[in-house]
Amino acid sequence: MDLLEYQAKELFREIGIPVLPSQRIDRPSDLKDLKIPYPVVLKSQVPKGSRGRAGGIKFVENTIDAIAAAQTIFQLPIRGEYPKVLLAEARYNAAQEFYLAVALDYTLCRPVLLGSPQGGIDSDAVREKMQQVIVHGEFSPFYARRLALKMGLQGQLISAVSTIVEAMYKLFIQKDLDLVEINPLGVSPAGEVMALDGKVIANDAALGRHQELLMLAKQRQKEKEEERGLANNLSVCYNLTPQVVEAEGNIAVVCNGTGLGMVTLDLVYHAGGKPLSYLNIGEEMTGMGTGTTLCDRLERGLGLLSENKGIKVVLVNILGGATSCDGLAGIIAKYLPPGGEALPAVNSTSGSRGRSGVSATQEVAAGVEMRSHTHHPHFVVRLAGSYLAAARERLTGLGVSVVDKLDEAVSKAVSLAK
Repeated sequence: MDLLEYQAKELFREIGIPVLPSQRIDRPSDLKDLKIPYPVVLKSQVPKGSRGRAGGIKFVENTIDAIAAAQTIFQLPIRGEYPKVLLAEARYNAAQEFYLAVALDYTLCRPVLLGSPQGGIDSDAVREKMQQVIVHGEFSPFYARRLALKMGLQGQLISAVSTIVEAMYKLFIQKDLDLVEINPLGVSPAGEVMALDGKVIANDAALGRHQELLMLAKQRQKEKEEERGLANNLSVCYNLTPQVVEAEGNIAVVCNGTGLGMVTLDLVYHAGGKPLSYLNIGEEMTGMGTGTTLCDRLERGLGLLSENKGIKVVLVNILGGATSCDGLAGIIAKYLPPGGEALPAVNSTSGSRGRSGVSATQEVAAGVEMRSHTHHPHFVVRLAGSYLAAARERLTGLGVSVVDKLDEAVSKAVSLAK
């Protein structure tokens, strides 16, 4: 679950990371009672990147300009999502900007410290100078200082940035997070540091241990479903049942999350492909507390797609967290044509093969029976999460194109569709 910037900064403030004076704005009229002196910056609170380029960040000098800017931002969708809240924040003049992050690397199964001496909206420049330090064993200040040195920092900045990284890692561990990011970390001419923007991604599987994050997750999910219902332009998981939106074409796109689906569809169109169906099976947290899992919804969704004989290629793009990639691969394997080894489905919560009360032999037989009556399009699969190597081995053995990068997966799908 992605936290909004103002929520992330509340966590920063609690852990001791310096942030600017700010105020939550629920409606433009709230700016009449603004407690922060002008000039201020108004920020759209959506969990999307490039808010500034999209017009979701505006600098204002007085109340009249602030109200007019807020009205514009509230009515501005950023990658399909309208803000429910704005953040008003004091303006800060930075002499330097850095990028810092603590992330959970699912491939390494270790936390990784990331830092770049180039921060801000130029993502290519940030990546070009990115440094990383893998945390092995128990964390110590040595790791944070090592990252600062690899970034090329000198003098007092080494200590200042190291202190911020230590606080970020503490927050990362305390809240069971997948990502803590500050971009940019502003540095004043006097050498003081300030978190000018923040991003926090909570681990959905750990929300039960953090009630404050769980409540945020439920509220965010409710808001998302209300907005999707109003927009009525993308499939959603009402009552945890996947629904399919169809157009003209021969490619089916399967994703878990509206944002991920929109990006994937845009890339397919840009590559010259024509989607026929778009299936959103919902994020992992969608089924929280109901007994349904991402694998359950994937199986149900692929069953819906199998009824459409016009589909030539199925492009699967799923980013898992707690869900095993091998479990997702087991579901996909049931919809592949005969010829490969018949494989039993995988339990999505434990990663073990087989289902409760059903033997592996029975599941293999069920899978073969399903394949004999199912339409067999090509599958191009991009997965991210745990047990990825096992998933790759399973699907590659059945002739499926398993691709790491999304643009390559899209290119492969469009090529097969033609």
